[in-house]
Amino acid sequence: MTSTAQLTGSHLRTYRTIFQHPISHNLGWHDVHALFRHIGQVEEEPNGNLKVTRNGQLLVLHPSRGKDVDTTEEVMALRHFLERSEATPPAASAADHHWLVVIDHQGARIFRSEVKDSLPEKILPHDPDEYFRHAHNSKDFSRGQEKPDPNSFFEPVAKALQSGGPILLFGTGTGTSSEMEQFVAWLKKHRADIAARIIGSLTVDEHHLTEGQLLAAARVYYAGRQVAHA
Repeated sequence: MTSTAQLTGSHLRTYRTIFQHPISHNLGWHDVHALFRHIGQVEEEPNGNLKVTRNGQLLVLHPSRGKDVDTTEEVMALRHFLERSEATPPAASAADHHWLVVIDHQGARIFRSEVKDSLPEKILPHDPDEYFRHAHNSKDFSRGQEKPDPNSFFEPVAKALQSGGPILLFGTGTGTSSEMEQFVAWLKKHRADIAARIIGSLTVDEHHLTEGQLLAAARVYYAGRQVAHA
């Protein structure tokens, strides 16, 4: 069956709309049905229900009241079905890894975005108590808080990414308030080989997204990139 990583055209647009944040109110049932027929098997039952089967997973869609998917619960059901029915990819070489790094001043979460239900490796920033014992210059403090030594935080993150494959970054804030942008600048200076593998850096509202939603957004980005380079 077709993987969502291979979607193109209207099917890819529908897939992205299903995972759009905030939730879209312009998602048509006709497009959803067309997507599911493309990626799975759809059977219409005598009572009007549509039974969708994909990679051993089942979703039953009841007759719609209108032309659009109009409730949050319905959109979430579509999302969860797509997530759980995505086939687990075969063992891949390091070059085939698709990394997602979600980074802010509280820490970094490193995912393999091509792996369903990927659990992140978590890397925390410096130890504040340790830093206070060594910081004596007022320039080392920002807004009454300690300014971290970037090497103590960014080096372990870079080490976790050294096995190869493209890297997508998610972060919050802009400029000096963005740990993501500071990490990119640090990589360019200290680990140019890893910086060269970054394919995108996006500002997201990560605190209002689940890990499943972050992974889904990363897969959409990677899928779109594959289409653009096809």
